[in-house]
Amino acid sequence: MKRYACIDIGGTAIKYGIIGGDGHIFSRREMQTEAWRGGQSILDRVLSIVKECRRTGEISGVCISTAGVVDIEKGEIIHSAALIPDYRGICFKKAVWDRFRLPCEVENDVNCAGLAETVSGSARGSSSVFMLTVGTGIGGCFVLDKKVFRGAAGSACEVGYMHMRGSDFQTLGAASILTKKVTERKGASFREWNGFRIFQEAEKGDAVCIQAIDEMVDVLGAGIANICYVLNPQTVVLGGGVMTQKEYLGEKIQAAVERWLIPSVAQHTSLCFAQHGNAAGMLGAFYHFISMTKKGVNEKNHDRD
Repeated sequence: MKRYACIDIGGTAIKYGIIGGDGHIFSRREMQTEAWRGGQSILDRVLSIVKECRRTGEISGVCISTAGVVDIEKGEIIHSAALIPDYRGICFKKAVWDRFRLPCEVENDVNCAGLAETVSGSARGSSSVFMLTVGTGIGGCFVLDKKVFRGAAGSACEVGYMHMRGSDFQTLGAASILTKKVTERKGASFREWNGFRIFQEAEKGDAVCIQAIDEMVDVLGAGIANICYVLNPQTVVLGGGVMTQKEYLGEKIQAAVERWLIPSVAQHTSLCFAQHGNAAGMLGAFYHFISMTKKGVNEKNHDRD
C-alpha cells in the first residue's frame, strides 16, 4: 500500500504524519509552528518533516494543508495574514520536488477540513456541504460532489468578511470576540479568560458569560442562514476550537439558524459538528492530493484523445 507524508500547517502548531492509500492514519506527531519566524522557516520545517517521514519507509507523495490563500496548481501561497510574515510566494510544491523528487499538493486548511468531513466525517454521504470554522476568525468552504468550489479568483466562501449589522461576520461572531466581550464586561485581563473558561462559567450560571455566548450564537445563526439562502447546502458542518462545546452549543445554534431561515429551507438543511478534530487537516490534504493526482491522469488521457 502506498504511504503519504501529510502535513497540516497552523498558526500555532504543525501536525504531521503518515497516511496510507486507504486513508488510515499510521502515525501523528506535532511541533510548534513558530509562525513569527516567517515563511522560509516554515518551508524548512516542512522539508525536515518530509525527510523524517522518509526514514520510516518509502512515501509516494507529500500532502499539505495550510493557512493562507493557495494557488493549488503551483502549490504556492498567494496571500497570507500577518500572523506568518513573508509567507506569500512560498512554493512548497517546487521545493519538495527539487529536494526529494516527490509529488506534492497543497490546499487551504479550511478547504481541507471541509473535504475531510465530506469524504469520511460527519457529512459523509452529503452531496453539498458547507464547512464553517469558528476560531480567531471565521472561515468557510463549499464542497459540491466532493469537490471544493473555488470561485473565479479562488477565494469563494471567504465568509468571515461577509457584511453583517454594520460590521462583518467574523468581527461579530468569532470565538476571539466572545473572549473580548467577556473580559471587557468583567473588567478583567485576557490572561484570566479563554473560551474554555467562559463555557465552564456559563454552565455554572454566570450571566455575563451566558449573554456573550447567546450573542455569538445569534450572529452565527444569522450568518449560517444567509449562507444557506445563497448555497442551499444539504449539510452545514461546524468546526473550529469553539465547536468542541457541542453539548452546550448544539441546540442553541440549531434554534438560531431556524429563527433566521424560512421553514422550506430549514427543513432541508442538516446541521452537524465536525468529527475529525485535529486530524481534519491531514486527512483533507490527503484527499486533495488524491483528487489532484486523478485530475492529472484524466487530463493526460484527454490530451491523448
